[in-house]
Amino acid sequence: MKRILIVIFIFIGIAGLNMASAADEKMHHGNHHHDMSMMDTRTSLELSAEMKQHQLSNMREHLDAINSIVGLMSENKFEDASKVARNRLGLTPEMQKMCSMFGNEKFMALGMAFHKSGDDLGDALQTKDINTSLRALNKTMQYCVTCHAAYRQ
Repeated sequence: MKRILIVIFIFIGIAGLNMASAADEKMHHGNHHHDMSMMDTRTSLELSAEMKQHQLSNMREHLDAINSIVGLMSENKFEDASKVARNRLGLTPEMQKMCSMFGNEKFMALGMAFHKSGDDLGDALQTKDINTSLRALNKTMQYCVTCHAAYRQ
């Protein structure tokens, strides 16, 4: 239980640091408008406005799924957490089709690996072993970090 709380506090801390950094950046630059594409060196996926919104919605859904999994783990509801991992993060036919729609091969491969890790997380959660489950959750989250570091809308 202590480990789950530590993981939750780390996630909250990272989110807080991101918000503080964004607020500091806004204060530092005042009200000047900057072209974010010139400052952001990540690879653009060159998505249409409609596709950007769809992709953002998917990523928010993934984050909500991870939040649900952590909550269920903290209540020792590993079977329910496993179902969430498989159904909302796993490599379902819908997610496989979605990942195949992007023109960037590396992004597509990273997306497929992320969703495969969701299935692996589902398997780990079924063991009901907290350490095994946390390692699998960490691997899934690492795909999120890697993707967001490399790509932008």
